[in-house]
Amino acid sequence: MKRFLKTACALVLTAAGCIGCKNNERVVYLYNWTYYTPEEVVKKFEQEFDCKVNLDSYSTCEEMYAKLRAGAKGYDIVIPSNDFVSIMLRQGMLRELDQSKLTNRAKINPQIIEKMDFDKTMKYAVPYALSATGVMVNKTKVSGDYPRNYSIFADKRFAGHATMMDDMREVLGVALLQQGHDMNSLNDSELNAAYELVKNEWKPNIVKFDAEGFGKSFASGDFWLCQGYPEIVYGEVDESRWDETIDFFIPEEGCPATLDCMVILKDAPHYELANEFINFIHRPENYALFIDEFRYPNVVNLEADAYVTVKSMYPAEQAMSCTLKADLGEGLDKFSTIWQNIRFTN
Repeated sequence: MKRFLKTACALVLTAAGCIGCKNNERVVYLYNWTYYTPEEVVKKFEQEFDCKVNLDSYSTCEEMYAKLRAGAKGYDIVIPSNDFVSIMLRQGMLRELDQSKLTNRAKINPQIIEKMDFDKTMKYAVPYALSATGVMVNKTKVSGDYPRNYSIFADKRFAGHATMMDDMREVLGVALLQQGHDMNSLNDSELNAAYELVKNEWKPNIVKFDAEGFGKSFASGDFWLCQGYPEIVYGEVDESRWDETIDFFIPEEGCPATLDCMVILKDAPHYELANEFINFIHRPENYALFIDEFRYPNVVNLEADAYVTVKSMYPAEQAMSCTLKADLGEGLDKFSTIWQNIRFTN
């Protein structure tokens, strides 16, 4: 997924367990997406609670999940996307939060909580950030009008200069949306129509399916059209050129979104500090530091708006119009089979 700014210190762990962990240490072990942890907030927490926050990172939820299922120990807090929160809850991997510590839970936007079908009482999970994918056009490379929906990926003006995410849920999801269906649909006829759209109309224009490196290619002028997380592009283009270069939009049909949540693992060795850290993030002045650093639209902790000092990459109302990727259970195999045919057959 998504992350582009500086990271905090890394913690070295073995596949079987954490090196040097002691239950009585004033430390909390955080396992988070790469480049997704605001350093200034971490430093403030360390100072206030006289402790150390150690960070290890992952690039996909699949990577995080596989490591934990393989037996990695020592982590306290993990920040999975909503579909993986659902999976981890179902498999008994999470510990209930100490609600007495969550004094800032009232700061969470009720509209966000309403989206949390997997845990609307926040018994196990507290929202961290809502991130949405969309469409980015390099305005310096294209003249005239172009479609402002997903049919743009069939526009021959972008042939050889377009990319979509290397992510089956993202690509098939927007194909379903473009055809008026639920992006989490498991209906065979709807999935087959999405397959035909991607394979026959979009793929001929696509240089590659790319989930992380497209920002650099957009900034260099090689890619003129991208589907993906906007922060990857905005992070590579000089801010002074954002307005003249980047046209980012979320089509009216909507887009896939993920709600990343803070959770505590079942065997977390530093449970008390982990609860304190989750609550600390949602002090409005601290959450504003997160928004300022990563430039997300603030839809999670609305009281933080009073402290935010920078403009977000795109409007909050666009993010709220998106659909969360649901946990499809065994139905995910349908997406996987179709995706293999798209990616690895001519």
